[in-house]
Amino acid sequence: MLASERMLKASAALLLVLGFGVTTARSQDTVSRSPHGNLNVPCQNCHTATAWKPIRAVPEFDHNQTRYPLRGMHKSVTCTECHVKPVFTNVGQRCQDCHADIHRRQFGANCEQCHTVRGWQVSVQQVQDHNNRFPLTGAHAAVDCDSCHTGAASGQFLTLSTDCYSCHANDFKKTSNPNHVTANFSTSCNLCHGTDSWLNANFDHASVGFPLSGGHAVPPRLCADCHINNNYNLTSTACVTCHLKDYQGTTEPNHVTANIPQTCNQCHNINSWSNASFNHTTTGFTLTGMHTVPPRQCTDCHNSKFGNYNITSTACVTCHLTDYQGTTNPNHVTSNFPQTCDQCHNTTSWLNATFNHNSTGFSLTGAHTVPPRQCTDCHVNNNYNITSTACISCHQNDYNTALSPVNHIAAGFPTTCATCHDTVLWTDGTFNHATTGFTLTGAHTVPPRLCTDCHTNSNYTLNSTACVTCHLKDYNNTTNPAHAAAGFPQQCDLCHDTTVWTDSTFNHNNTAFPLTGSHTVPPRQCSDCHVNNNYTTLPTVCIGCHQTDYNNTTNPGHAAQPQYFPTTCQTCHNTTAWTGATFNHSQYTQFPTTHGSANNICQTCHTNSNDYSVFQCTGCHGNNNSANFQHPNVNGYVYNSTNCYQCHPTGQGD
Repeated sequence: MLASERMLKASAALLLVLGFGVTTARSQDTVSRSPHGNLNVPCQNCHTATAWKPIRAVPEFDHNQTRYPLRGMHKSVTCTECHVKPVFTNVGQRCQDCHADIHRRQFGANCEQCHTVRGWQVSVQQVQDHNNRFPLTGAHAAVDCDSCHTGAASGQFLTLSTDCYSCHANDFKKTSNPNHVTANFSTSCNLCHGTDSWLNANFDHASVGFPLSGGHAVPPRLCADCHINNNYNLTSTACVTCHLKDYQGTTEPNHVTANIPQTCNQCHNINSWSNASFNHTTTGFTLTGMHTVPPRQCTDCHNSKFGNYNITSTACVTCHLTDYQGTTNPNHVTSNFPQTCDQCHNTTSWLNATFNHNSTGFSLTGAHTVPPRQCTDCHVNNNYNITSTACISCHQNDYNTALSPVNHIAAGFPTTCATCHDTVLWTDGTFNHATTGFTLTGAHTVPPRLCTDCHTNSNYTLNSTACVTCHLKDYNNTTNPAHAAAGFPQQCDLCHDTTVWTDSTFNHNNTAFPLTGSHTVPPRQCSDCHVNNNYTTLPTVCIGCHQTDYNNTTNPGHAAQPQYFPTTCQTCHNTTAWTGATFNHSQYTQFPTTHGSANNICQTCHTNSNDYSVFQCTGCHGNNNSANFQHPNVNGYVYNSTNCYQCHPTGQGD
């Protein structure tokens, strides 16, 4: 018998003795139940043939194949430390199933948020939630949990204050350098202390609105250097708060007697108290030119002559009144010059004065500037109070003596010199006639006209732009046609232009009778219609000029039968051709002019041209017998033209 079979039989016998049934390969009729439940593992992997207990030192069982692989310290424990019952699957997989919660559920049931299977001892790096509320840095990272959370089983872990003072109140109260309590220091320890070292305190002075820099920082300053007698309740950042004695003891210049403001930073800086400088621009008076060179001392201006340091005016005359009063070229006082020195002077050189005449509203141009003018050329007798910019205010004598083109006074020329003259050359005067409302064009300009060609007898007071003002004689003497006799209007520009006086044209469209058709061709002369120089009483109706044509017309005779041919000529005639008349036959009868062989010829039916009431039908339609015009059914039938028309008013056979 094989050894394996002997072992199997021995195991089965042992199980039977212990009261358990097993099924072997050779004994199918006996059934035994495993105390481990549904554990599909050969018994010999853990047990020996000698006895069920103890089990083999190294069971042949791979815990990694289960739902709970063994890691860390779980590898070193015996099976029975976790599997206290034979049914191995009846064991929890959560930490609290085996391990009591000494934290009294302050952190919940998830032990692995702090602990690992490598060891029960806590690793700070693995306490992730601690970073969410109170990150452990510096010295806080080097201590055990129970250093702060005293008493693991009874200690407080949740809602523990994150304020430094909550743990370090005793450190705060015992500190004497400086004494935090008497100095009324804030209990916000992190204002000065960090987590690296409690003793190496550092305060960010910028947090109080006063950063330490320059002389405030070097040599390394102690708090007591400024906070005398443990006075840490300073509320002002003004320099004079600490430097009042320096202010009062300064003699160059004496700050107190000079009433210099106590805003020390206007002149001093934090690097060196004695190396003071002042930005004069902050006063609204920037130092330039001679105010800066040679290097000026404050006392050069701020002395007994010019006043103290409380000067409030930036006007030049504040310091230079003596210069203003002593100037004689020109004399500023007698000339009543304004005391705004910077109108002429600058800070570079007091003597090299210039004046911008544009600021007066009178810019100097042309001969007013060359040769280089002196002020006295115009401001005679030191008269600088000229208030008028009119040329005549200086050139009255030139106006009075002017004879070209005529004597200005006699001609009544206006004293607005700039109308004709400019500043370049006084004698080269020109006049823009368009400014008068009468622009010179055509013959008014060529040959080059002189003013006297039109302004005879020095008459420059013309106020009318009408042509007849100058051309009345031309109007009166004109005979082709005679303007005066014909009653022509004196609006010369209706027919004439400024180019040639004799080449006149008239736009008849400006009248109530525009010229069309034969009224325009062949080129008509005014006298063709305006007979006997009648330019005033001609009617606009055709008969007014064509009465003779109406009376003499015989085909048909118009005058003999006015009921058919009224004097409204345009009813039949137009201006293109007098003989090509048309007649609206429908206004008298429905009988068409195209009836039969009439072909619109009036004489076909109207045989008497002087009496259109007479007409004939039988002339075309033959006699009664030959034309077979018997009308046996017509009562009272008579064969004549009148009776034909009565029955046939439209020319139709019905």
